[in-house]
Amino acid sequence: MGLFDKVKHELIDIIEWTDDSANTMVWRFPRFQNEIKVGAKLTVRESQTAVFVNEGKIADVYAPGLFTLTTQNMPVLSTLMGWKYGFNSPFKAEVYFINAKQFVDQKWGTKNPIMLRDAEFGPIRLRAFGNYAIRVHDAGKFIKEIAGTQSQFTTEEVSDQLRNLIITRFTDAIGESKIPALDLAANYDELSKFVAGKINPEFGELGLELTKFLVENISLPQEVEAALDKRSSMGILGNLNQYTQFQAANAMEAAAKNPGGVAGEGMGLGMGFAMAGQMAQAMNQGQNQPRQDGPPPLPGQSPYFVAVGGAQEGPFNQDLLKQMVAQGTFTRETLVWKQGMGAWIKAGDVSELAAVFTSAPPPLPK
Repeated sequence: MGLFDKVKHELIDIIEWTDDSANTMVWRFPRFQNEIKVGAKLTVRESQTAVFVNEGKIADVYAPGLFTLTTQNMPVLSTLMGWKYGFNSPFKAEVYFINAKQFVDQKWGTKNPIMLRDAEFGPIRLRAFGNYAIRVHDAGKFIKEIAGTQSQFTTEEVSDQLRNLIITRFTDAIGESKIPALDLAANYDELSKFVAGKINPEFGELGLELTKFLVENISLPQEVEAALDKRSSMGILGNLNQYTQFQAANAMEAAAKNPGGVAGEGMGLGMGFAMAGQMAQAMNQGQNQPRQDGPPPLPGQSPYFVAVGGAQEGPFNQDLLKQMVAQGTFTRETLVWKQGMGAWIKAGDVSELAAVFTSAPPPLPK
């Protein structure tokens, strides 16, 4: 190899990009005066695309592979430049590497609450957030529409624009869906697919592809959530009398563990028992108040609770039970209970209620 061939060989460039970052979408290959030697080696790795830009126009686009830059491998650029000397002199062009991998875990969320009209709660405000994944689908379009002539372009530079687009389409989608607020959690998957279908065409106009869109959470305002928590707690407690006794037992246990109380353990236990008795009495009085306005039951008549449709109603005295028999809402098969009974039993098996049924007229003949 002669000296001239050795120098010529040393002038051959190697054009490549190894990315150490996690968010770089576009990177321009640095060249002094953008001069690239003929015969340079271009290495395009998997998940990359190389774009040649000449005089502000996209000339050639290379998929992954190893290329030697000659007239055979650069048909578009060769035609644009129109060399008359066999394309043997150096040429000037900008080389942009496009990262075509998926950029995952991109965050989106509502800056302000979304105003909606809910069928159950009326006007409400919702907040939502989640994540999405994108990748460059059309390298040429992405450079022309977004990256421009920047030497390096990252996801942060386009995330605000994409986030605003997502929020706008998400708000419109959730408003059109008419899904009740309490049923949204059961429809995250369907809602995500629906929103992704509306967003993807607009991402495509920027040379991007939305590969994944996820709704992570949709939440109500704190005051509404607090009200729902109270409502749920009442449903979970069920029997308030048993809950009161449970709370009283906890209070007694806490009093017994506090030797430095008013008068030691004995006083703490006494106060605990007194508190439990008062709370239980108050709850029993509240439960035993009849729904109907009128005088208290006559002496000797014990009020009964009645099971209607799987729910407890009452207590009712015998006069009211007679009226219920006449109306057909109380029969011998109806389950009843009063204080002192060990369990619910059929009304027909209670001797004290025999007069209730005998005083009622027999059913009309069919």
